[in-house]
Amino acid sequence: MTLSNNWQVSPKDLFAMGPIVPVLVIKDVADALPIAEALLAANVKVLEVTLRTPAALDVISIIAKELPEAVVGAGTVTNRAMLQQCQDAGAKFAISPGLTKDLLQAGKEGDIALIPGISSISELMDGIDYGYDHLKFFPAEASGGVKALQSIGGPFPDIKFCPTGGININNVRDYLALPNVACCGGSWLVSDEIVANKNWSAITDLALKALAHVK
Repeated sequence: MTLSNNWQVSPKDLFAMGPIVPVLVIKDVADALPIAEALLAANVKVLEVTLRTPAALDVISIIAKELPEAVVGAGTVTNRAMLQQCQDAGAKFAISPGLTKDLLQAGKEGDIALIPGISSISELMDGIDYGYDHLKFFPAEASGGVKALQSIGGPFPDIKFCPTGGININNVRDYLALPNVACCGGSWLVSDEIVANKNWSAITDLALKALAHVK
């Protein structure tokens, strides 16, 4: 399926597109398309490119332009200006490790889906006040992991989460078994070693293994 440049994705639809969202730290723009193509080969379409490298915005731009079947977005978005830069680069969504009231407001004013991050009930309540019900839980393992999300689900049963941070092939099923977890973010599908060796087929193999593991 080819998507037009003005196609938009809602947070709900984004969370429903697959159980695992690869968290990508791409240092070289030349690696962008091979990595994205390797993930697409495993039917992993939602790609979070973190803004942790100088190349990140160019990576988002080239994937958005060359691979319209991918749903590419930005991670580590921490303020209004970064959110606008991501939108201008062609990102379909933005994910933040946390939230500020200005960022929440910017997300409401912008044209792409914003997934704010929370690690406490107070932050969750701020998000709800601004109308957000699809959130990132970060850092997941360090913030109480599965037990924390189980507890949060009691008073906030309508909030859906994408936990990220410390999640891997060994614990991802425990998170996905929770009714308030729609998907999980993880960096293990695309390690620095794999990228350094240009072993693109290993990315596809790991993604297929992960998807089979969580069925």
